[in-house]
Amino acid sequence: MLGVETSCDETAAAVVRITDRGLPGILSSIVLSQIADHAPFGGVVPEIAARAHVETIDVVVLRALAEAGVHPVDLDGVAATAGPGLIGGVMVGLSFAKAMAMALGKPLIAVNHLEGHAVSARLTQDVPYPFLLLLVSGGHCQLLAVSGVGASSRLGSTIDDAAGEAFDKIGGALGLSYPAGPALERLAEGGDPDRFPLPRSLRGRAGCDFSFSGLKTAAARIAGRLTTDAERRDLAAAAQSSIARHLADRTRIAMLTYKRSAPVSGEREPWEACPAVPPPRFVVAGGVAANGVVRGALEALAASEGFGFFAPPLIHCTDNAAMIALAGAERLALGLVDDLTAIARPRWPLDEAAALSRPTHRAGRKGAKA
Repeated sequence: MLGVETSCDETAAAVVRITDRGLPGILSSIVLSQIADHAPFGGVVPEIAARAHVETIDVVVLRALAEAGVHPVDLDGVAATAGPGLIGGVMVGLSFAKAMAMALGKPLIAVNHLEGHAVSARLTQDVPYPFLLLLVSGGHCQLLAVSGVGASSRLGSTIDDAAGEAFDKIGGALGLSYPAGPALERLAEGGDPDRFPLPRSLRGRAGCDFSFSGLKTAAARIAGRLTTDAERRDLAAAAQSSIARHLADRTRIAMLTYKRSAPVSGEREPWEACPAVPPPRFVVAGGVAANGVVRGALEALAASEGFGFFAPPLIHCTDNAAMIALAGAERLALGLVDDLTAIARPRWPLDEAAALSRPTHRAGRKGAKA
């Protein structure tokens, strides 16, 4: 399966092969970053991103095929991100994939970018369905019960900003260059996370939703008053610790909800009553899953709540095409293919029923999060 990913500022292509045992093998994974193009603007500029995708998509795909040693005619299908994301970029990758599928007479699979992240841990580990998923990135922050291919039920979502966005905005307020999230993690090393008190959102509120807007604003205001590198380091550590704690607090509620929905055997959990029954699985995916403090807090939480913990390798946390190829391969195996009328979508919730019945963003809010 060839995978193509162009939803934001990485032009990516990968070839993944599913073995007879059902395990994926990554034959190639090429990611061409546009960070240098967007750095002068402090963030991703959609028009620049779309033009860069147009200029490089063919080279990236050909390189992925060559590195994999696979001729285009030997592909079983072509998968591409069809949303959500920056619509100009999504259109480039999806159109290229349509052209390849049509020219080769191969199936086209239009993949939800979030579904790609959902299966990213399955690229290198045996993570059977079902599992509880925390998808946490620059544009998305949500908890989902994933029961199978394309079957997700939303338990909670951010009501304002995503965790990755909070990392980037706080990093920017501290004077860090784009992308500020990874730079903030480096700055926080050796800092005192207790020096600056920051607000804890939604404390005591029922449900599994997240909120990072208040934390982001408070940290940015404090950043404007700092004069020393030690203070900046302490604020970075405080912000990072607060984000990790908030993610863990809300995920704990989701874990309790998820376990209550599992079949019960007597007074003990089924995996305690019968050692042959595996414990429930918890997967964290998305760019923020690469943050060491966040990953450590969630791994400790999973252990305390009796969940098996799974996360992709750091290289597969951020946007890549291998996860799109795997999601496409899983869909193709079930006969879930698309035709050339598949559309590029700037917004595409994994749980569309929940998005319609319980929208987290009301009319007037625009953008990828909405």
